[in-house]
Amino acid sequence: MIKESSSPNSGSSGNSGNGTELKIVKNATCTFCGCVCDDIELHADDVRIHKAVKACVLGKAWFLNHTAERKYPDALIDGKEATVDEAIEAAAYHLYKADMPLVYGMSNTTCEAQKECVALADQLGGLLDSHTSL
Repeated sequence: MIKESSSPNSGSSGNSGNGTELKIVKNATCTFCGCVCDDIELHADDVRIHKAVKACVLGKAWFLNHTAERKYPDALIDGKEATVDEAIEAAAYHLYKADMPLVYGMSNTTCEAQKECVALADQLGGLLDSHTSL
C-alpha cells in the first residue's frame, strides 16, 4: 500500500516527463516477495509510479507496472463478471465446503491484506502458503 509520507523528507521531485508533479513516498513496503523490503522510495503521480529507488529488479517491475487505472471488473466468478457480494457469497460457500483450504499467493497484495489472509487461514483451519515456497 502506498501512503504519502508526512515526514519533512517527503515532497516533490520534479515531474514525470509530461509536466505532472511527482510525490515522493519514503519507506514504502514492497510485498512482491518474502523479503518485504520497507525502505523503498517511490516517485508517483496520481496514476502511476514512475521511479522506485532502492527496489530490486523484481520490486521495480512490480511497482512500475501497476497503475491506478481501472482495467478489470471488481469480481469474477468462473471467469464471468460478478458483483462483489456475489463473489463473497461464492467464496464463503467454497471455503465452507473445503476440508483443508489453501490460502495462497498474496505477493501482489498489501501488508494489511496479507494479515487478513493469515487470520482467514487460521480461522478455517487451513493452510497458508506463498509463491516464495516454490
